[in-house]
Amino acid sequence: MQLTVCEPPAMSEAVSEPHRAGGFLESSCAASLEDGIMDTANESSEEESTGEREEEIGAHDQTTSSTKTTEVPAGQTSNTQTVSAQRPNSLQVQAAGEPGLWTSQGDAEVKLRMGESGLAAETPLTVNQMFNSAVERFGDYMALSWKEGEQQKSLNYKEYYQTCRTAAKSFLKLGLQRYHGVGILGFNSAEWFISDIAAILAGGFAVGIYTTNSPEACQYVAENCKANIIVVENQKQLQKILQVEDKLPHLKAIIQYKDALKEKRPNLYTWAEFMELGRDEPDTPLDAIISSQKPNQCCTLIYTSGTTGQPKGVMLSHDNITWTALSTCRHVRLTDATVSQEAVVSYLPLSHIAAQMVDIWVTMRVGGATYFAQPDALKGSLVNTLKEVRPTAFMGVPRVWEKMQEKMKSVGAKSSAVRRKIAVWAKDVGLQTNLTKMNQSVATGRTPLSYKLAKKIVFKKVRKALGLDRCTKCYTGAAPITKDTLEFFLSLDIPLYELYGMSESTGPHTISIPEAFKLTSCGKEIPGCKTKLHNPDEEGNGEICFWGRHVFMGYLNMADKTEEALDAEGWLHSGDLGKHDENGFLFITGRIKELIITAGGENIPPVPTEDAVKEAVPLISNAMLIGDKKKFLSMLLTIKCQVNADSGEPEDELTPEAVELCRRLGSNATRVSEITGGRDRLIHAAIQEGINRVNEKACSNAQCIQKWIILDRDFSLPGGELGPTMKLKRPVVVKMYREQIENFYKELATPTTPDNQLPPK
Repeated sequence: MQLTVCEPPAMSEAVSEPHRAGGFLESSCAASLEDGIMDTANESSEEESTGEREEEIGAHDQTTSSTKTTEVPAGQTSNTQTVSAQRPNSLQVQAAGEPGLWTSQGDAEVKLRMGESGLAAETPLTVNQMFNSAVERFGDYMALSWKEGEQQKSLNYKEYYQTCRTAAKSFLKLGLQRYHGVGILGFNSAEWFISDIAAILAGGFAVGIYTTNSPEACQYVAENCKANIIVVENQKQLQKILQVEDKLPHLKAIIQYKDALKEKRPNLYTWAEFMELGRDEPDTPLDAIISSQKPNQCCTLIYTSGTTGQPKGVMLSHDNITWTALSTCRHVRLTDATVSQEAVVSYLPLSHIAAQMVDIWVTMRVGGATYFAQPDALKGSLVNTLKEVRPTAFMGVPRVWEKMQEKMKSVGAKSSAVRRKIAVWAKDVGLQTNLTKMNQSVATGRTPLSYKLAKKIVFKKVRKALGLDRCTKCYTGAAPITKDTLEFFLSLDIPLYELYGMSESTGPHTISIPEAFKLTSCGKEIPGCKTKLHNPDEEGNGEICFWGRHVFMGYLNMADKTEEALDAEGWLHSGDLGKHDENGFLFITGRIKELIITAGGENIPPVPTEDAVKEAVPLISNAMLIGDKKKFLSMLLTIKCQVNADSGEPEDELTPEAVELCRRLGSNATRVSEITGGRDRLIHAAIQEGINRVNEKACSNAQCIQKWIILDRDFSLPGGELGPTMKLKRPVVVKMYREQIENFYKELATPTTPDNQLPPK
């Protein structure tokens, strides 16, 4: 292992699920589940939008006190180490003036986790060096493309780089100071990318701010990074900043990149005015800043979602970004534009590392083209963009894939009997063929004739309908995905490759690829990275820890939190539980801080049970298991309902799929309010039957769900129950539904719902 302290580069140098289960209403929903295929070519799908280390007070720290040793199964890859499971108490204090593996100071440097050979030994680069290399190799290739009205506009790599330099000079003219933030608050656009890179070139920090943030949340981020400049998309986002402007002492200017300004104010600029500021500025000051930058210095801040405390600013160095982009490209085998240009669609929140890494940095490494979706992408227009762009790679959070699945089922349910039968046959062929292929270590035998036929008459049409006919790499990450959804797409010959990582690992740590793919596994480490399992139990489940040049510098101004995340040897502790199989595939089995420890001392990871209920009862949208320090388990449930296209708020009307499920059960319900509170005994009885089946598979009585309730509304981003990547915010839900939870435990447990007794047999 080699640690490197970086010197300023010469100007000319250019070189990221839990267990799943299944089963309810399968016979009654066969048509709906099996055939949203044949008519899909003329339908549009409705979609929505990698994990990060969240601060959760009161974690179960007993898991870090053991001194067990991780056992490495025979045949496991060398990237997974046999290590002592004792976690050192704190990071070692470095000698004065000597950079350490971590820092909490924005202007400090760190030692890079260099390797002695292979990708880990690659020469460190700054962002400017990587961009320059892309311009030299791919200068005339299209880099960014977007729509303005009906007109398609674009920038090639030469134009892209020069525009970023002009914007950087504009930032400097507006007073951007070294190691101060440029906040970016808006939907994905060329201006977002340019602001991000320009902030880095000018010596500041690129700081994405979630578009769903309140004014107070925006204030916290801007204040924490000492933002000199904030770039906003439109009037709506501008108003948030104006409400807290007087509380931001470092703020010097605001730039709005979409729509006309509704009022003129001092230090408020349109995008055109902003770009004009730097157009005739000399290059010398900017070049001096660029030449002084080092790969081991901070250039980007990613703010965690702050589930229970204030968000933490994850400091990422130039090397974190440039090296991780290189390793990811190599691992997933992206092609250079000189051979065949990759194309991606940018629509996931750019304040999250996953979107930044895929849309900006990985794409830049290979000279790919990034196309921007419309702002209403997650309200239904994404599929239109996919059809127009036909991306070669596509990243979707689980909710996006689930929405596609639901839409296809809904369409299929309306198909003719003949089409449904063909779809059922094709999906069965697709699933069995792909499972067989997955379980073979090498390609053997011939492809079945039935598979070739199914591909011609079904699979190709499905891919074309989704805009994925050129897409050889479909990814899922940022939150757990169910086995049901994975198998659904696999049966359509669309394998979803899971990736796993954190903001603190600059995005990916493991990624599944066609040559190394197992259902429900998140794959193997990207090149140059290592994994260890801390404090493993008798089944091999331990806390997943990372090592590599993708590991972050530290949390800005939070030394204590940094020491909690990194041990004395510099390993990043994820807080996730996982295990390896005999071939080195990583499986996520839970999250330490989500682990439910009942009053009887039973340790229960909630996600497998929640997934089992959702698969057993297709009517359920979200399920959250309750039981920490309680005598028994209970569950909060929500029903699949329509979502308001403008606000994203859940509505009372059921989805078409949910209405169809109700009909099959003999219920006439069309609204959530017709089901809650015990109003629909048929639905409640069906849900109880599904939960009974899940309970039958439980390892012990302590893992059985004793009580449950259907909530009046589904979980949502606007409601606060879900985070930006649609991950469940458990502490928030517990607080919001405290009264319902308390009611579970006011009387002895019974195997019935708390709001409705089972109907008489």
